[in-house]
Amino acid sequence: MKATKQIIATGVVAGIVGLVVGWGLGGSDAPSTHAPAAVAEQGETWTCSMHPQIRQPGPGQCPICGMDLIPVAAPAAGDSLGPRQLRLSPAAQELASIQTAPVERRFAPVETRMVGKIAVDETQVRSITAWVAGRIDRLYVDYTGVRVEKGDHIAYLYSPELLTAQEELVQALRARERLVDTSTSVGQTAQATVEAAREKLRLLGLKEEQIERVERERRASDHLTIYAPTGGVVIEKHLSEGAYVQTGTPIYTIADLSRLWLELRAYESDMSWIHYGQAVEFSAEAYPGEVFSGQISFVDPVLDERTRTVRVRVNVANEQGRLKPGMLVWAVAEAEVGAHGRAMSPELKGKWISPMHPEIVRDAPGACDICGMALVRAEELYDTGDEAEREMPLVVPVSAPLLTGKRAVVYVALGEGLYEGREVVLGPRAGDYYLVREGLREKEQVVVNGAFKIDSALQIRAQPSAMYPAGGAPASGHDHGDGSASASSMDSGGTSAPEHHHGGH
Repeated sequence: MKATKQIIATGVVAGIVGLVVGWGLGGSDAPSTHAPAAVAEQGETWTCSMHPQIRQPGPGQCPICGMDLIPVAAPAAGDSLGPRQLRLSPAAQELASIQTAPVERRFAPVETRMVGKIAVDETQVRSITAWVAGRIDRLYVDYTGVRVEKGDHIAYLYSPELLTAQEELVQALRARERLVDTSTSVGQTAQATVEAAREKLRLLGLKEEQIERVERERRASDHLTIYAPTGGVVIEKHLSEGAYVQTGTPIYTIADLSRLWLELRAYESDMSWIHYGQAVEFSAEAYPGEVFSGQISFVDPVLDERTRTVRVRVNVANEQGRLKPGMLVWAVAEAEVGAHGRAMSPELKGKWISPMHPEIVRDAPGACDICGMALVRAEELYDTGDEAEREMPLVVPVSAPLLTGKRAVVYVALGEGLYEGREVVLGPRAGDYYLVREGLREKEQVVVNGAFKIDSALQIRAQPSAMYPAGGAPASGHDHGDGSASASSMDSGGTSAPEHHHGGH
């Protein structure tokens, strides 16, 4: 049913165009009418408004669809037109709603929309483990979600191994005190034994003040208090009180939620417009109408073959703690497309970046603040574009070209109602524009509304058009002989063309 309606609509449009063209070329104030049974004038050709490849010397019905044939309008006397040209009167232009726009040079803005969720920053996650084997006698933090500060006591551990290590330090101190002269080799050995016992306690997790208390009181303790090495939120509690642990057994996992990750998914077709350092704005369902921002810090080098998407990571500040891991978000990344169709990032030129932590960007060489690696030039890690890349590209609105899958035709306004069809080579689609590689010049006026009506008029006159480049035979890949392939669907601008994407969205 949908295809039938589309065919009927296309036929009606083409029929109207035939009347419009006849009116425009004839110069009369009203469109002419044709009776199906009219007598053919000498040299007159009749065609079908739905199947322009049908050519007959007289009136009749289309052998394909059965519609009444209409006469092909001939050019006015003395008006010499090219094979792809058509002249319309002012009244015909108004009736066809012809609108034009200039071909211009500009950085084409591209808006890439993505979805994702808030996640914990993996670089801000710490595990608190047992540094010595023993038994957990007390967990001061007994549920997840508790916020702890650096140095807070979080667990109380009984450990026979720890008791033995403290006794070794006490005995080493007493042995050193029994020596009268500590400058001898025996005295130096005793001092080395004390230092070794101290270092062993440090490695078992005792803080400096705990070791000093053992030295001062000369009494070993069989319990160890475990302190938080960093601040954050306890996102996982691995054990309960009374559990026995070995060295390295995880007790808690703590994450600093003042910095979060926004994990987004970008489609494969959008990868040309995504680059490192790009600003991203996003909104969450929890805060309607409020916009948050961040910067892209990582683009996954591997494509997910199942979803045909690439993971994009954005660093997000969360000092107030309003954003929660797991929240769903909608994000928008904007970019400007250069002459070669790539999203530019000229702001990174001359910068120095950490290869391990690309969010670290400096104006001069140095070391990474996080891992200590030497910074490298941004040009070694990312394509920041050359001078040619910064050249403004030639663009036309997306409604200008008629796309047939293999070809793109644009109708250029030459003035005084004269329009010319021109095949062009298009680059990728960038938002509301197509980049133009060949076929147009800057400041030329192209038809952005009504182009299909002009194309239909050329089809009826058996002249070369978007669908029939040879002026009568269907274009390659478009079989209209059985009525199964419709010309296309109407777009919002009043033009019509088969849908095809040249690298855009």
